[in-house]
Amino acid sequence: MADWIPAKVIKNRHWNSELFSLTLTANIEPFKAGQFTKLALECDGKMVQRAYSFVNPPSSDQIEIYATRVADGLLSPRLHALAEGDEVFITARANGFFTLDEVPDGEVLWLLSTGTALGPYLSILREDTAWKRFRKIVLVHAVRFAADLSYQAEINELKAKYPEQLIVQPFVSREPAPLALTGRIPQAIADGMLERHVGIPLNPETCQFMLCGNPAMVKDTKAALEARGFIKNLRRKPGQITVEHYW
Repeated sequence: MADWIPAKVIKNRHWNSELFSLTLTANIEPFKAGQFTKLALECDGKMVQRAYSFVNPPSSDQIEIYATRVADGLLSPRLHALAEGDEVFITARANGFFTLDEVPDGEVLWLLSTGTALGPYLSILREDTAWKRFRKIVLVHAVRFAADLSYQAEINELKAKYPEQLIVQPFVSREPAPLALTGRIPQAIADGMLERHVGIPLNPETCQFMLCGNPAMVKDTKAALEARGFIKNLRRKPGQITVEHYW
């Protein structure tokens, strides 16, 4: 049984009609950047719960969750409607192994995401560890529409703070968008477009990949990378592909 504690809503930021970010305060246990928690509300006498990654770094005194409102969902429409001062339940203890201490060393860290799976990367990038371990970090965020490219101010702050290390490459699949590539991440890896556009070759000896988001993206990207000589990262056999099964 989950160790539920109350969390108070500080802010509910609606990026568009579907995407939103909850800022909460709660007395949770320490966690690692990249881990996830669970949120829940009582519905008809039952606790309806879902897992969400932390967007905030562990050093923050506020909790931030990035989510999508699913129209016929049991929980997300109610989370989407929460207002300042409302309460939601959260697990006191975080879970998950999608953290940098599970990733082997390398020169370049590629962070590939779709949709709200950008969240754990923002948590990771707002800590010092990644910047000390990797010479270059490439943040790739794939969405359907340009309006889905949330957290641009926060990303721009990171670019200003680490101008020589951070490369940001958005993908927008359903409309043209400035500075964004079209299509899907796996195809851009397979045909070489991603590495050409970013200017960093995909080399198993220097690159580490973290994959998080839509299961189809994760599956197809993993296959595209394996075709290029990369292997899945396991504790018993270190590789270059670290995967989070986001849902």
